[in-house]
Amino acid sequence: MGDDVKKPKSHLFSILLIISAIIFLLACLLIVFGKSFLDDSYEIGVRLATVFVAFASFCSTTSFSYLVYLHNKSVNKANQDANSRAEMFRNLQFASDNYSIIEFMDRMLIYEESPRYVEKYIKNHSTEFHMFESTVKLDDVLARPQNYRYLSLKIPFKVVEGKLVASIYFEQLKFERSGVSYIFVSGNKKTDTRAYLLYNENTKRKNVIVNLVIPKNSDFFFPDQINVFSKIKMNILITSLLGVEVRGVSELYFTNPEQKEGDGSNTYNITSSNFTLSSMPTISLLHHKENNNIGNLKR
Repeated sequence: MGDDVKKPKSHLFSILLIISAIIFLLACLLIVFGKSFLDDSYEIGVRLATVFVAFASFCSTTSFSYLVYLHNKSVNKANQDANSRAEMFRNLQFASDNYSIIEFMDRMLIYEESPRYVEKYIKNHSTEFHMFESTVKLDDVLARPQNYRYLSLKIPFKVVEGKLVASIYFEQLKFERSGVSYIFVSGNKKTDTRAYLLYNENTKRKNVIVNLVIPKNSDFFFPDQINVFSKIKMNILITSLLGVEVRGVSELYFTNPEQKEGDGSNTYNITSSNFTLSSMPTISLLHHKENNNIGNLKR
């Protein structure tokens, strides 16, 4: 940054020196060639003094103007830096006062997704609310949806710190069972998977629901069996009602179901939920603007 500022200064200074040298050379030429036109040495002296004074006046005026320009430029840059720091401080203060931290609680359910939602989203090539097992190819799901099974993951949550939650996005889901990991990711690598946020009038609790897509031959979940998992790890993005984002990792520990439900769902009683921040709170619009600027620079 310092080199970029110095280059224009030295460039302008070079131009000033060149112009001064040209004027000085022209003055000398007028003095030398003036002798052939004037016989009176007094007039030559007057001309020399006049040219010298004019040249000195030009150099002093130009130098003063240049110094004033540099001063104004330095003051302007200092004001811009001060304004940028003040704006950054205001944004940080706003973000630190208006973020949301959640905690998953109570019972987690895994069950078959409703066929009408599969019809509404998957068959219409809309995957905003679905996550796919890492071995699954999105194009194949959209071309042959009948070759896959569709599940829903439902977890109650509460806000333990901050403002009301506006949205929750899942970057990655990881289920662990006997040393085997089942990883789910978004169908679009550029965006995360959006979760449903539903309020249960009976339990007076909010629930997050995300849909999972697995191959039919996958051993991840069977509705007629008890499906045991040791741990679930979720990379999520939480946006508060005032537009402040928090990205973190939530780990769930629970007791596995002792029997399968009549509707084929499995219920897991959550015993512990840990949430770890992976990035500090940021204002949503500013965060996306910075990402767009970085993308434009890369292109």
